[in-house]
This record gives sequence, structure tokens and C-alpha cells, in this order.
Amino acid sequence: MHTPSYYAATARDTAGFEHLIGEVDVDIAVIGGGFSGVNTALELAERGHKVALLEAKRIGWGATGRNGGQITGSLSGDRAMLREFAKTNGTEARDIVWNTRWRGHDIIKSRVEKYAIACDLSHGHLQTAMKPAHMAELTALYEEADMRGMGDALTLVQGADIPNYLETDIYCGGLLNRRNMHVHSLDLCVGEARAAQSLGARIFEGAEVLRIDHGARPRVVTANGGVTASKVVIAGNAYHLLEQPKLSGKMFPASLANMATAQLGAEVAQQINPENLAVYDSRFVLDYYRNTADHRLMFGGGTNYSGRDSKDIAAELRPALERTFPRLKGVEVEFQWAGIDGIVLNRIPQVGRLRDNVFYVQGYSGHGIALSHIMAELLAEAVVGELEDFRVWESVRHWRLPFTRQLGSQAIAVGMAWYRLKEALR
Repeated sequence: MHTPSYYAATARDTAGFEHLIGEVDVDIAVIGGGFSGVNTALELAERGHKVALLEAKRIGWGATGRNGGQITGSLSGDRAMLREFAKTNGTEARDIVWNTRWRGHDIIKSRVEKYAIACDLSHGHLQTAMKPAHMAELTALYEEADMRGMGDALTLVQGADIPNYLETDIYCGGLLNRRNMHVHSLDLCVGEARAAQSLGARIFEGAEVLRIDHGARPRVVTANGGVTASKVVIAGNAYHLLEQPKLSGKMFPASLANMATAQLGAEVAQQINPENLAVYDSRFVLDYYRNTADHRLMFGGGTNYSGRDSKDIAAELRPALERTFPRLKGVEVEFQWAGIDGIVLNRIPQVGRLRDNVFYVQGYSGHGIALSHIMAELLAEAVVGELEDFRVWESVRHWRLPFTRQLGSQAIAVGMAWYRLKEALR
């Protein structure tokens, strides 16, 4: 069963997928039924490979089905990417980072069109500035986009013009991006899983992987059977503890909170957000929100590194919502939920190989929808021997902390407190 989120309550396809009983033999086994795993399976099925995907719960059960639904060109680790990619790609590093911002958009849009996936995909996003320093950063981003031929898709919005886009007075400006999108995340993921299934991929739910028996053809072991394959891809992100001797200390879980109001009606939804934009601000720890297709406000923010779920997400997020939209003071919150994200110290997704035939991907640090689709494409290419793009990411140096997951999350929390202080002072 999915967490009681807005996405689960409004999902179009709830039929589920088969359960694994007995033994299956395939070319590639994929572990994890979120965006990374599902799209790796789909990419491989499109190439004609025999694929089995194993998900411990339900397809889209983890962060994939619990996020804010925003598909943007933001990369929290962009500066670190520039440094790391420059080591292996020199002056091409800036181009690689820039293309990474938008590559996932094209994959998602193409996939939705190709497989006719109904998932409320909409264009339009506004990154807002809460202080002049933010506006300077947005101006620099606009200037680079304009230089790279994307100027027609972006508009710098001055503070006096914000009311044309949002019924709020808390921002001093923003960057409007028509290329960015927002989506019903669970419908997108399930639709992609159905697409993979239509091409012959076996999609298993309720198939928690207990271990991988390594060898020339590894066997992925579950309680009720196993999958033997030539290659294995681990794509469970923060929701698995497989291969910990090699993967522990590299990524740590953080809880991201979200909620959705009762239906506001088309008129109110249009008044607070007339162009149906997804929105987030430019702070290091930010608020993010958007209207849903059935005229609710979905609102998220904050990050909890304690490892414990928040007792009352709505109570924690309501002050920010009402500060943003005073009209909604006292509005009923119908859904509230949290999801576990994988946080990486340098904010660069981790991809690599544990053995020649076992690949992994993890750690999107809050920007997973577009990036997961990119990493799935890279993984699928690498699994079949096309390693050029994969090696760019595999070569990134990642720090490893000698801590448990909980202690590591607390260490990251201390770092985040420092960034909050820097944010307040700039």
C-alpha cells in the first residue's frame, strides 16, 4: 500500500503488478521501482533486452511517489559538478552541466508522448527571489540561458510584476521558465512501468531483495524466489541497505515533507496562481508549491535529518503556506506525507559499479525527477557496454563518512545549519 498522499489518492492506475514466486532468468535485473529503476528497465526493454524489475513495496512507493512533482533545471550540486567534470573533461565541463539541466526534461516529455501517459504534465515554473542576492543569481542564470539560445523560454520577473503570476508579496522578483514542468509523479512512474511491461519487462511488486549472490551471473534473492541475470542494477536510493560494505557512508537519508489542501475550486486556484506555475524560492532550504489538476495547493518545504517522521507535517508547513498566500489562512489540509530522499555531501548523484556486472545509482539530493531519468539512460547505456557518458559521472570523487546512516544524517544537519546561517547573512 502506498503512503496516504495526494498522489496515491488520485492515482489513475491502481491495478498493481505481479508478485515474484519461484525463479526467473533474464538479461538484466533491476532493483528498485522508483523513477531510476523503472526507467532503466524501460530503456533496456526498448533496446530489446529481457528485464526483470524487483520492487519491495509498490511501484513509485518511495520518494518517486512522494515528491513535489517539479521537473526543473536546478542542480543543487552544479558547482561541485563543474569542479569534478573539469578534471576529466576540461573546458567541456560547463557544457556537460548545462546539458544536464535540461536532458531529463526532453526524456520525460518524449516518454509521455510516446506512451500516451496521462500524468497531468504541465509547463511553467517560477524560481523566486526573497532578497537581492537571490535576484542577482537568477539574473546570471538568465544571461547564461540567453547566451545558449534559451532566452525565449525564460523571463526575468521584477518584484512589481510578481502579482501577475502569484497572489503574494513576499518575493522581490523571480525567473520564469517555460521549459520547466510539473507532473503527477506517481502516475508518471506507473505509466512508465506499464510501458516497460508492454515491451516484455517483468515488473514485480512485493519483492524485497534480501541479498545478491555474486558471480558470473548474479542471483538476486527474495523471500519467495530469485532472479538470475547477466547484469544487475541497484536503484533503490535511500530505501535499501544492500551492499553496505561498499555503499555505506556515501549517502544519508533525509525526510522531505509535503501536504495538499482540500480542493480550492478553479476560481481560487486561478487567483493565487493564474498561470498554473510550479514555484520554489532560492533559499538553500526552500519552500516549493504548485496547483494540482483538481485545484488544490500542494505545498512542501523543510528537511528533517533526525530519521524520525514529523508528528504533524501540516502544522509545520502551514505558517509558510499562509505567509505566502494570506487568502488561504485556515484552509483545510486534506493530505500530508513525507518521503525519504538520499542526500550526498557534494550533491552529485552517485553512479558506479560494485563489480563488472553490478551497477548502482543513488543520491539525488532533492532534485530527482529529471536527474533520475538521465541516470537511467546512462545506466542502460553502460549495462550494454556504452560507457562514455557513464564514466563522466563514475569518475566523480565522493566523500565517505565513517558513520551510521543516522549519525551521518545528523552530521549533514550540522552542515545545513551552517548554510542556513550563510543564507541569513547574505
